[in-house]
Order: sequence, then structure tokens, then C-alpha cells
Amino acid sequence: MGKLKLYYYSTETLKFVEARWVKARLALGTLTVIAILGVAVFEGNQYFNDALGFGLGRASVLAAENAVLRAQMSALEQKLGGLEQQLEALNERGNEIRMLVDMPKIDEDTRQVGVGGAEERIEYGVSSDVNQMLVRLNTMAARADRELQLQERSYEEVVAKFEENKLRFAHLPAIKPMEGYYSVHGFGPRLHPILRIIKAHEGLDIANDVGTPVYATGDGVVEYAGRTGGGYGIMVELAHGYGYTTVYAHLSKVMVKEGQKVKRGDLLALSGRTGLVSGPHLHYEVRLNGIRQNPIDYFFDDVDYHRYRDQNLVLD
Repeated sequence: MGKLKLYYYSTETLKFVEARWVKARLALGTLTVIAILGVAVFEGNQYFNDALGFGLGRASVLAAENAVLRAQMSALEQKLGGLEQQLEALNERGNEIRMLVDMPKIDEDTRQVGVGGAEERIEYGVSSDVNQMLVRLNTMAARADRELQLQERSYEEVVAKFEENKLRFAHLPAIKPMEGYYSVHGFGPRLHPILRIIKAHEGLDIANDVGTPVYATGDGVVEYAGRTGGGYGIMVELAHGYGYTTVYAHLSKVMVKEGQKVKRGDLLALSGRTGLVSGPHLHYEVRLNGIRQNPIDYFFDDVDYHRYRDQNLVLD
């Protein structure tokens, strides 16, 4: 079958001539119409929110969302970095508080063991740079969480230690038991005023008139109250716990009984001159685990003792 040919009558040559350009014009026209229809369909689809389901609008939305998410992740990374700095400052402040309650600091090695950990590489099925950012965020968040847990445990320990210290400080013999004069050199070896021999003076003498009130220097229980067979005369002994005991000797009258619980500042007795003494005064001792301590070291309410330094009182 032969090819279809088109002819037209030429007025110039007065004869029929084959129309060779018609096919090209038809093809061009057809392509033009298809292009116009395609543009119209695309614009209409975009206008009606991808009604034909081409997905072009969705791709554009996803691209915009991706840009927003990247910006938000970057901002979150900066915030986590700031949080790490705040946690570092919190750790320093926590160590200061631990020292105030007589607890050891959390050293850096211990802290690293508590909050450290290798970066966990996880594949999230996204681009390499986004995946790397997600891994960093996950690592920073996990470290911050462990740091908070460490600080929470530390503060719980501090609170428990503070409560323990409150109880311990209440039992600590921390005040002067009686008003009067004393010498800062009164504790230790010295010439006994009556026996005239060098003898260790295992307490502190506070001079005042007979009948001066004598007070408990810390919370405790009365272990002994009454007259002794030795040079202490009438005395009271308190057990404070935590290894501490106190002795109040040469009294004239006891105001408590054995087994009685007392608080710091409670009246125990009245001073006197019983036992081996040369004048009225209170002999006061502080013992820690059975070892005599210098009572002056526990006079936290009487810091102005320097004015007694030259008054070298030795009364028993």
C-alpha cells in the first residue's frame, strides 16, 4: 500500500503540487495542543491540591517540612548543649553543698562513670547528615538524663546527711555548761594545787559561786547522777551518743536522775565545791570514744575566750 500524499493547486504554477510541509505543521500543532493541555492539567491539579494524585504537591510539602525539621533539630542541639553547661554548673554547686554537710565531692572520674557512655550508632534510614545529627541528639539527651539522675541521687544523699547532721549536732556537746571564768590553758599536765604533783588535768575548770546553774551541753541521757567515792565529789555524767560523753563534777546539788533524757540547755545541777577542790567551781570534761578532749574546742557559743587567756585558773 502506497503512502498517503496530499496535493494542493498552485496558482503560481497552475498545477497540483505535493504538500510536503503539511505533516510537519500537523505534528507541530499536535505537540502544541498536547503541551497546552498538559500545562492546564498540571496547574489545575496543583490548584485542587493534587486531586489527580500526581504527588508533585506532596513532594513540595515534604521538602518544606524537611527544611523546617532540620532547622528545629539544629535549634534543639543548641539547647541541649546549653543544658549540658547548666548541668555542669549544677554539679559544681552540688559538690559545694556536699562539702557543707561533710560529704566527699563527686569527682570527675565517678561522674564520668555515672553519666558517660559511648555514642550509640543507630541507622534511622535517612540521609547521612540527618542521621548523624539524630545520633548526636540521642547521645546528648541520654547523657543529660543520666546526669540528672546522678544529681538527684546526690541531693537525696545530701538531704539524708543533713538530717543525720541535725541529729548529730543536737547531741554534740557544743556550749559552755556554766557561766564563769576559765583558763584556755586549763586542760593538760599541770601542778595540782592540793597534791602538789604534776598531774594531767583532763577537763576544764569554770569558776563561779556555789549554786550557779549547770546546763547540759548537748542532747543525751543521764548515765550517772550523785556522789562519787573519788575527788569529783557530786557529779553528773551524760551519754550523748556518737561516741561522746560529758562529765560535770564538784556539784552542790543534782537536778536530774539516771536514765533521764535531756536536751541541750536543760538544767542538770548547781555548782559547788564537793570533792578534792580548793575553791567553788565546775570541773567539766568532754570525752570522745573514751578519750578526753579539750572542752574549749567545743565552746561554739563562747568564741570570746581570748579574754581569759591570762587568767590561768587552776582550782582542783
